[in-house]
Amino acid sequence: MRLRAAQAGLSAGIGAALFLHPTDLRLQAEEGSLLAPLCFVGLILSSVALYFVVSLMDPGFVRSHPEHTKPASALQESGSKGQEILAFQQDVPEVRLRRCGYCLLKQPMRAKHCRECRHCVRRYDHHCPWIENCVGERNHRLFVLYLAVQLVVVVWAMEASWSGLGPLPASFSWPWLRQNLLLLLCFLVLLVCAVVAALLLASHAYLAACNTTTWEFMSRHRISYLRGCPEEENPFDRGVFRNLWGFFCARRSVRWEALHPSAV
Repeated sequence: MRLRAAQAGLSAGIGAALFLHPTDLRLQAEEGSLLAPLCFVGLILSSVALYFVVSLMDPGFVRSHPEHTKPASALQESGSKGQEILAFQQDVPEVRLRRCGYCLLKQPMRAKHCRECRHCVRRYDHHCPWIENCVGERNHRLFVLYLAVQLVVVVWAMEASWSGLGPLPASFSWPWLRQNLLLLLCFLVLLVCAVVAALLLASHAYLAACNTTTWEFMSRHRISYLRGCPEEENPFDRGVFRNLWGFFCARRSVRWEALHPSAV
Protein backbone atom coordinates (compact mmCIF):
# COMPACT_ATOMS: atom_id res chain seq x y z
CA MET A 1 0.00 0.00 0.00
CA ARG A 2 2.93 2.34 0.62
CA LEU A 3 4.04 2.08 -3.00
CA ARG A 4 0.55 2.95 -4.22
CA ALA A 5 0.52 6.01 -1.97
CA ALA A 6 4.02 6.90 -3.20
CA GLN A 7 2.87 6.68 -6.85
CA ALA A 8 -0.05 9.01 -6.23
CA GLY A 9 2.06 11.38 -4.12
CA LEU A 10 4.90 11.51 -6.65
CA SER A 11 2.52 12.28 -9.51
CA ALA A 12 0.75 14.99 -7.50
CA GLY A 13 4.03 16.46 -6.25
CA ILE A 14 5.66 16.75 -9.66
CA GLY A 15 2.46 18.13 -11.17
CA ALA A 16 2.25 20.79 -8.44
CA ALA A 17 5.92 21.70 -8.84
CA LEU A 18 5.42 22.36 -12.55
CA PHE A 19 2.63 24.83 -11.81
CA LEU A 20 4.42 26.55 -8.92
CA HIS A 21 7.41 27.47 -11.11
CA PRO A 22 7.41 29.62 -14.28
CA THR A 23 7.08 26.68 -16.69
CA ASP A 24 5.27 26.76 -20.01
CA LEU A 25 2.24 25.11 -18.37
CA ARG A 26 1.97 27.84 -15.72
CA LEU A 27 2.49 30.65 -18.24
CA GLN A 28 -0.23 29.22 -20.50
CA ALA A 29 -2.61 28.95 -17.55
CA GLU A 30 -1.91 32.56 -16.51
CA GLU A 31 -2.55 33.76 -20.08
CA GLY A 32 -5.93 32.00 -20.12
CA SER A 33 -4.88 29.28 -22.58
CA LEU A 34 -6.15 26.35 -20.53
CA LEU A 35 -6.23 23.56 -23.12
CA ALA A 36 -2.66 22.30 -22.60
CA PRO A 37 -2.69 22.60 -18.74
CA LEU A 38 -6.04 20.81 -18.52
CA CYS A 39 -4.87 18.06 -20.88
CA PHE A 40 -1.74 17.62 -18.80
CA VAL A 41 -3.70 17.36 -15.54
CA GLY A 42 -6.11 14.95 -17.23
CA LEU A 43 -3.24 12.73 -18.33
CA ILE A 44 -1.80 12.70 -14.80
CA LEU A 45 -5.18 11.70 -13.36
CA SER A 46 -5.57 9.03 -16.07
CA SER A 47 -2.15 7.55 -15.34
CA VAL A 48 -2.88 7.41 -11.59
CA ALA A 49 -6.30 5.84 -12.21
CA LEU A 50 -4.79 3.22 -14.55
CA TYR A 51 -2.11 2.49 -11.98
CA PHE A 52 -4.67 1.73 -9.28
CA VAL A 53 -6.85 -0.31 -11.64
CA VAL A 54 -3.92 -2.49 -12.74
CA SER A 55 -2.64 -2.70 -9.17
CA LEU A 56 -5.92 -3.71 -7.52
CA MET A 57 -7.63 -5.87 -10.16
CA ASP A 58 -7.56 -9.65 -10.45
CA PRO A 59 -4.73 -10.39 -12.93
CA GLY A 60 -6.26 -13.75 -13.87
CA PHE A 61 -6.09 -15.92 -10.77
CA VAL A 62 -6.88 -19.58 -11.36
CA ARG A 63 -9.93 -20.44 -9.29
CA SER A 64 -11.19 -23.79 -8.01
CA HIS A 65 -13.18 -24.32 -11.20
CA PRO A 66 -11.14 -22.74 -14.00
CA GLU A 67 -12.80 -21.99 -17.33
CA HIS A 68 -10.76 -24.52 -19.23
CA THR A 69 -12.62 -27.35 -17.49
CA LYS A 70 -15.96 -26.25 -18.98
CA PRO A 71 -17.25 -28.20 -21.98
CA ALA A 72 -17.19 -26.52 -25.36
CA SER A 73 -21.01 -26.33 -25.40
CA ALA A 74 -20.96 -24.20 -22.25
CA LEU A 75 -18.34 -21.90 -23.73
CA GLN A 76 -20.38 -21.42 -26.90
CA GLU A 77 -23.29 -20.01 -24.90
CA SER A 78 -21.38 -16.73 -24.63
CA GLY A 79 -22.33 -15.84 -28.21
CA SER A 80 -20.51 -14.89 -31.39
CA LYS A 81 -17.96 -12.55 -29.78
CA GLY A 82 -15.70 -15.45 -28.86
CA GLN A 83 -15.87 -17.31 -32.18
CA GLU A 84 -12.23 -16.74 -33.05
CA ILE A 85 -11.05 -18.20 -29.75
CA LEU A 86 -13.60 -21.00 -29.65
CA ALA A 87 -12.68 -22.06 -33.17
CA PHE A 88 -9.49 -23.71 -31.94
CA GLN A 89 -11.02 -24.98 -28.70
CA GLN A 90 -13.24 -27.57 -30.34
CA ASP A 91 -12.24 -31.15 -31.10
CA VAL A 92 -8.93 -30.81 -29.27
CA PRO A 93 -7.44 -33.85 -27.52
CA GLU A 94 -7.12 -33.54 -23.77
CA VAL A 95 -3.68 -32.44 -22.61
CA ARG A 96 -2.37 -33.54 -19.26
CA LEU A 97 -2.17 -30.44 -17.10
CA ARG A 98 0.36 -29.84 -14.35
CA ARG A 99 -0.93 -29.67 -10.78
CA CYS A 100 0.46 -26.76 -8.78
CA GLY A 101 2.57 -27.86 -5.83
CA TYR A 102 1.45 -24.85 -3.75
CA CYS A 103 -2.30 -24.40 -4.24
CA LEU A 104 -2.91 -27.94 -5.63
CA LEU A 105 -5.02 -26.68 -8.56
CA LYS A 106 -4.56 -27.92 -12.09
CA GLN A 107 -2.76 -25.16 -13.95
CA PRO A 108 -3.99 -24.15 -17.41
CA MET A 109 -1.11 -23.97 -19.88
CA ARG A 110 0.89 -20.74 -19.54
CA ALA A 111 -0.21 -20.29 -15.91
CA LYS A 112 2.32 -20.02 -13.09
CA HIS A 113 2.09 -19.84 -9.33
CA CYS A 114 3.12 -16.50 -7.81
CA ARG A 115 4.51 -16.84 -4.30
CA GLU A 116 3.93 -13.16 -3.51
CA CYS A 117 0.23 -13.28 -4.51
CA ARG A 118 -0.18 -16.93 -3.38
CA HIS A 119 -2.20 -17.76 -6.47
CA CYS A 120 -1.69 -19.35 -9.86
CA VAL A 121 -2.07 -16.69 -12.57
CA ARG A 122 -3.34 -17.39 -16.08
CA ARG A 123 -0.92 -16.37 -18.85
CA TYR A 124 1.51 -15.24 -16.18
CA ASP A 125 3.90 -12.49 -17.29
CA HIS A 126 5.64 -11.35 -14.10
CA HIS A 127 5.05 -10.06 -10.60
CA CYS A 128 5.59 -6.31 -10.62
CA PRO A 129 6.82 -4.88 -7.28
CA TRP A 130 5.87 -1.34 -8.32
CA ILE A 131 2.16 -2.17 -8.70
CA GLU A 132 2.31 -4.81 -5.93
CA ASN A 133 0.42 -7.23 -8.17
CA CYS A 134 0.98 -9.81 -10.88
CA VAL A 135 0.71 -8.97 -14.56
CA GLY A 136 -1.33 -11.70 -16.18
CA GLU A 137 -4.11 -12.50 -18.61
CA ARG A 138 -6.67 -10.01 -17.33
CA ASN A 139 -4.56 -6.91 -16.65
CA HIS A 140 -1.65 -7.24 -19.10
CA ARG A 141 -3.20 -5.02 -21.77
CA LEU A 142 -4.09 -2.39 -19.17
CA PHE A 143 -0.52 -2.57 -17.87
CA VAL A 144 0.75 -1.76 -21.37
CA LEU A 145 -1.78 1.08 -21.67
CA TYR A 146 -0.63 2.43 -18.31
CA LEU A 147 3.00 2.39 -19.49
CA ALA A 148 2.05 4.28 -22.67
CA VAL A 149 0.09 6.98 -20.80
CA GLN A 150 2.82 7.24 -18.16
CA LEU A 151 5.48 7.71 -20.83
CA VAL A 152 3.51 10.54 -22.46
CA VAL A 153 3.03 12.22 -19.07
CA VAL A 154 6.71 11.89 -18.14
CA VAL A 155 8.03 13.22 -21.46
CA TRP A 156 5.60 16.17 -21.35
CA ALA A 157 6.59 16.89 -17.73
CA MET A 158 10.29 16.77 -18.69
CA GLU A 159 9.69 19.37 -21.39
CA ALA A 160 7.73 21.57 -18.98
CA SER A 161 10.33 21.33 -16.21
CA TRP A 162 13.14 22.18 -18.63
CA SER A 163 11.23 25.23 -19.86
CA GLY A 164 11.03 26.52 -16.29
CA LEU A 165 14.79 26.39 -15.73
CA GLY A 166 15.36 29.43 -17.88
CA PRO A 167 18.72 30.29 -19.48
CA LEU A 168 21.55 28.16 -18.14
CA PRO A 169 24.35 30.22 -16.53
CA ALA A 170 27.69 30.36 -18.31
CA SER A 171 29.39 29.17 -15.11
CA PHE A 172 28.27 27.52 -11.91
CA SER A 173 25.97 29.79 -9.88
CA TRP A 174 24.65 29.05 -6.39
CA PRO A 175 21.75 31.54 -6.70
CA TRP A 176 20.62 29.88 -9.95
CA LEU A 177 20.91 26.40 -8.38
CA ARG A 178 18.91 27.38 -5.28
CA GLN A 179 16.22 28.94 -7.44
CA ASN A 180 15.89 25.97 -9.77
CA LEU A 181 16.87 23.04 -7.53
CA LEU A 182 13.35 21.59 -7.30
CA LEU A 183 12.76 21.75 -11.05
CA LEU A 184 16.21 20.28 -11.71
CA LEU A 185 15.50 17.36 -9.37
CA CYS A 186 12.11 16.84 -11.03
CA PHE A 187 13.78 16.74 -14.45
CA LEU A 188 16.36 14.15 -13.32
CA VAL A 189 13.69 11.93 -11.71
CA LEU A 190 11.53 12.23 -14.81
CA LEU A 191 14.47 11.34 -17.04
CA VAL A 192 15.00 8.08 -15.15
CA CYS A 193 11.27 7.33 -15.25
CA ALA A 194 11.14 8.05 -18.99
CA VAL A 195 13.97 5.61 -19.74
CA VAL A 196 12.40 2.87 -17.60
CA ALA A 197 8.90 3.41 -19.04
CA ALA A 198 10.19 3.47 -22.63
CA LEU A 199 12.17 0.25 -22.18
CA LEU A 200 9.25 -1.52 -20.50
CA LEU A 201 6.76 -0.34 -23.13
CA ALA A 202 9.02 -1.44 -25.99
CA SER A 203 9.67 -4.85 -24.44
CA HIS A 204 5.99 -5.55 -23.73
CA ALA A 205 4.97 -4.40 -27.21
CA TYR A 206 7.50 -6.88 -28.62
CA LEU A 207 6.21 -9.66 -26.36
CA ALA A 208 2.62 -8.95 -27.38
CA ALA A 209 3.55 -9.02 -31.08
CA CYS A 210 5.20 -12.43 -30.57
CA ASN A 211 2.44 -13.77 -28.29
CA THR A 212 4.87 -14.62 -25.53
CA THR A 213 5.38 -13.45 -21.95
CA THR A 214 8.29 -12.21 -19.86
CA TRP A 215 8.30 -15.50 -17.92
CA GLU A 216 8.38 -17.59 -21.13
CA PHE A 217 10.99 -15.36 -22.76
CA MET A 218 13.36 -15.32 -19.79
CA SER A 219 12.87 -18.88 -18.48
CA ARG A 220 12.17 -20.95 -21.58
CA HIS A 221 14.56 -23.72 -20.45
CA ARG A 222 12.61 -24.15 -17.19
CA ILE A 223 9.11 -24.40 -18.72
CA SER A 224 7.95 -27.94 -19.48
CA TYR A 225 5.69 -27.09 -22.45
CA LEU A 226 8.48 -25.11 -24.18
CA ARG A 227 11.46 -27.39 -23.57
CA GLY A 228 10.35 -29.79 -26.30
CA CYS A 229 9.99 -27.07 -28.94
CA PRO A 230 12.83 -25.95 -31.22
CA GLU A 231 14.90 -23.10 -29.78
CA GLU A 232 13.43 -20.31 -31.94
CA GLU A 233 9.87 -21.67 -32.18
CA ASN A 234 6.94 -20.21 -30.29
CA PRO A 235 3.98 -22.63 -30.40
CA PHE A 236 1.50 -19.84 -29.62
CA ASP A 237 2.61 -17.45 -32.38
CA ARG A 238 -0.22 -16.84 -34.90
CA GLY A 239 1.39 -13.92 -36.74
CA VAL A 240 1.95 -10.34 -35.62
CA PHE A 241 -1.51 -9.02 -36.56
CA ARG A 242 -3.46 -11.85 -34.94
CA ASN A 243 -1.18 -11.78 -31.91
CA LEU A 244 -1.78 -8.06 -31.36
CA TRP A 245 -5.50 -8.40 -32.05
CA GLY A 246 -5.79 -11.21 -29.54
CA PHE A 247 -3.73 -9.31 -26.96
CA PHE A 248 -5.56 -5.98 -27.13
CA CYS A 249 -9.04 -6.98 -28.31
CA ALA A 250 -9.81 -10.51 -27.04
CA ARG A 251 -12.14 -10.45 -24.05
CA ARG A 252 -12.23 -14.14 -23.18
CA SER A 253 -9.84 -16.69 -21.76
CA VAL A 254 -7.98 -18.75 -24.34
CA ARG A 255 -7.35 -22.46 -24.03
CA TRP A 256 -3.68 -22.39 -24.99
CA GLU A 257 -3.42 -26.18 -24.90
CA ALA A 258 -5.18 -26.18 -28.27
CA LEU A 259 -2.30 -24.31 -29.94
CA HIS A 260 0.46 -26.42 -28.43
CA PRO A 261 2.01 -29.15 -30.62
CA SER A 262 1.29 -31.80 -27.98
CA ALA A 263 -2.44 -31.22 -28.49
CA VAL A 264 -2.29 -31.88 -32.22
